[in-house]
Amino acid sequence: MPERVLKNSSYLNGKSTTGTNTRVRDVSSISGMCPLCVRDCPVLCEISLSAFRGREALYPEPIQYGFSTAASLKDYGLDWSHFNIQSGLFEVHGIDADPDKAFFENVSTETTIGGVPLKIPMFIGAFGSTEVARLNWAGLAMGAALSGIGIIIGENVCGMDPDSVITNGKLSFSKELKRRVDIFRQLWDGKYGDVVVQTNVEDQRLGVDEYALSKLEVNIIERKWGQGAKAIGGEVRIRDLAQAIMLKKRGYLVIPDPEDPVAQEAFKDGVFTSFERHSRVGIPERKTFLDDIDWLRERGAKKVFLKTGAYKPSAVAYTMKMASEAKIDAVTFDGAGGGTGMSPVPMMDEMSIPTVYLEALVLKCARILKKKGRYVPDIIMAGGFINETQIFKALALSNFGDGPFVKGVLMARSPLTAVMKSSYFVELAQSGKLPKSFVDSYGNTPEKFFVAAPELINKLGEKFKEVPWEAVGLYSYLNERVRVGLMQMMAGARKWRLDLLDRSDLMSLTERAAKVTGIPLAEDVDDEAIERILN
Repeated sequence: MPERVLKNSSYLNGKSTTGTNTRVRDVSSISGMCPLCVRDCPVLCEISLSAFRGREALYPEPIQYGFSTAASLKDYGLDWSHFNIQSGLFEVHGIDADPDKAFFENVSTETTIGGVPLKIPMFIGAFGSTEVARLNWAGLAMGAALSGIGIIIGENVCGMDPDSVITNGKLSFSKELKRRVDIFRQLWDGKYGDVVVQTNVEDQRLGVDEYALSKLEVNIIERKWGQGAKAIGGEVRIRDLAQAIMLKKRGYLVIPDPEDPVAQEAFKDGVFTSFERHSRVGIPERKTFLDDIDWLRERGAKKVFLKTGAYKPSAVAYTMKMASEAKIDAVTFDGAGGGTGMSPVPMMDEMSIPTVYLEALVLKCARILKKKGRYVPDIIMAGGFINETQIFKALALSNFGDGPFVKGVLMARSPLTAVMKSSYFVELAQSGKLPKSFVDSYGNTPEKFFVAAPELINKLGEKFKEVPWEAVGLYSYLNERVRVGLMQMMAGARKWRLDLLDRSDLMSLTERAAKVTGIPLAEDVDDEAIERILN
């Protein structure tokens, strides 16, 4: 298979994430500009949008904030499609070699990550102070609870909560954080999955961790060092002047200054329609970090997670070293480049290490630690995961013979998509505006077009009335698609447990994939075995 040629110049000056385009399709291979740029062109390209809107052109369309998620457009030259899964025939692992038992329905997708039992090897999140997270939380949290997986409440929730009670700089009550924890626990079985509260620099200063542990009895705190979509701290848009002023008074950086009369007048005149709220960037220091983890455990944290971005290789190595010393329960490494809220588009496209490259790097560090007899935390990979084949490959790639280092994945944008699409189609059904083709295929009521509805109605009885249709949609996506698809893939590889997936289950389809990961090319797989068997 020929190596993929990177062709991204056409996206430099016209991106769907910013709502821009070029007048012609055959753009310059160097700049992405039209070869002939003319004065009387009505098309908004990146350059012309920037001339009118300046910094707004750095971000996904501002008008869509709260109702969208965004991701990179760039082809990084290596992704999960560069690997195929090996199917098996003669050997059976994890179940009796009996055709009457080796059905794919008997595959177990259960695992434990960071001490948390899960029905599917994944968490979803982190969903923090972005508007899209707040609006869709009920569907996300209840769908996660029903699916037996974990969900992570992201950064800045309490600082953004107008009903937070802050006394002498410390949080004593947050209506929004309590709401989010309570909604997950409403349908949680108390065994599979859990709710995690993530904290950044702002949250630590505010005492969110201590409030979550002592008042909400949260079991898991996750410290955040960054994410794959951006490396400059959390950002959101604020469309209300009073809220923007409140956030500035709480210590956030708000741009433009909402207390500046000139900015206030421009906002009222509609020159701009939203303020930007930015978070501070954490700069980890070894002793402070180790002391902080000890402090969390003393305060009652049963598990401590760490979320970090796709920083340069030396930073990845140092993160693994510190996580090992602190005996962090699970570390999430987030590859470039997609976000759930408001990541700068150029940063999503052009910065940080893409997921497959990042996992290869993390595995190198994990193997060194293990060889030296040091503690290796459970690893969670994030960055563009949406389906079962990617989960299979991420886990299999990490097993060098003693079980996978990568215990599961983190999904964010795809669960949000499942919830948002569910919400929209229920709305269409209620107004009688569903597409005819959809109605003809799946019916015109949620009870019919959500395939998991009968199962959940039977399972939950009267309690089903508490479940929003968005949660049913997420459950259908995770349980009926991702889980079942993973079971089928595992059975095809003749592996009936997740811990049995290993590197022999994969083949590389490109030379770059083989070079980066060490997984042999399809034409080289089992070369020695062929000779041995036939001779």
